[in-house]
Amino acid sequence: MSGHNKWAQIKHKKAITDAKKSKIFSKLVRYIGVEAKLSGGKDSPGLRAAVEKAKKVNMPGDVIERAIKKASESSAQMEPITYEAYGPGGVGIIIETLTDSKNRTVQDIKHILAKNGFALAGIGSVAWAFFKENSTEGLVWIPTTTIPPSDTNLELLDKLVDELEELDDVQEVYTNAE
Repeated sequence: MSGHNKWAQIKHKKAITDAKKSKIFSKLVRYIGVEAKLSGGKDSPGLRAAVEKAKKVNMPGDVIERAIKKASESSAQMEPITYEAYGPGGVGIIIETLTDSKNRTVQDIKHILAKNGFALAGIGSVAWAFFKENSTEGLVWIPTTTIPPSDTNLELLDKLVDELEELDDVQEVYTNAE
């Protein structure tokens, strides 16, 4: 009777990959929506960068078009917000979000940080260790100073970053760990 549950195995693997793809797509739809709203639905460098990012992860063209069209028509205001925190071993963390509810997003981030024994830092307390650079993916934070974390701190940092990236509102997480 070997192989009698092959479809069940395939079904479970497909569900996992579909969930990951859905999370990535939802983040990119938000990003495309904000860029489309800023450009008024017209072509702009930010919108082109967002569409290129979506195409890199094989997002269907009709989903991209719907996101642009919806953002051009809708009244929901998506807002980019940057949060700063210090992680394990004093590693600086910059969390870029895109949200329609600042209060919900900040509470979610505070909860994850507190659960791991950390807290949000003040504005500019981490940003000094980074500079913003324009790349093909839009503006990215590049660390000017790096911190070499120990192995245990690196594991804690990886866990913290993974938890933060699982939030729908979080777009990118940058650290200055080596």
